[in-house]
Amino acid sequence: MASDWDWSRVVFDHVKIGVRDAEASKTFYRTVLAALEIPPLWEGEHGGQYANLVVSTKAAPGGPIHIGFVARSRDEVDAFHRAGVEAGHEDNGAPGVREEYSSEAAGRYYAAFLLDPDGNNIEAVLREEF
Repeated sequence: MASDWDWSRVVFDHVKIGVRDAEASKTFYRTVLAALEIPPLWEGEHGGQYANLVVSTKAAPGGPIHIGFVARSRDEVDAFHRAGVEAGHEDNGAPGVREEYSSEAAGRYYAAFLLDPDGNNIEAVLREEF
């Protein structure tokens, strides 16, 4: 295993997921990703794109899947979670350090989790130095 991995390296150009309800999904992602300062790049009748994530009713829903978005601070992780819960979305893990995912190589793992309208586990995560 590479203990010196550069977590800032971009390895995906984009991820596309199928959704059942474009409006519900656009509302979810627009709401929770605003806390991470990730705006919609475009939105249309069949979905939208939020940075490197595309949601579309033109693709068959799969999963559930797990997507982790990079946060730049604990405050962003907390705001992501709070925005989702306050908008009525399902909590799937309150903000906090996840010791099971923390290590010297990967850093201290501070994260929060929400379920999107299709039951996908959507996360905001901050990797801090020990």
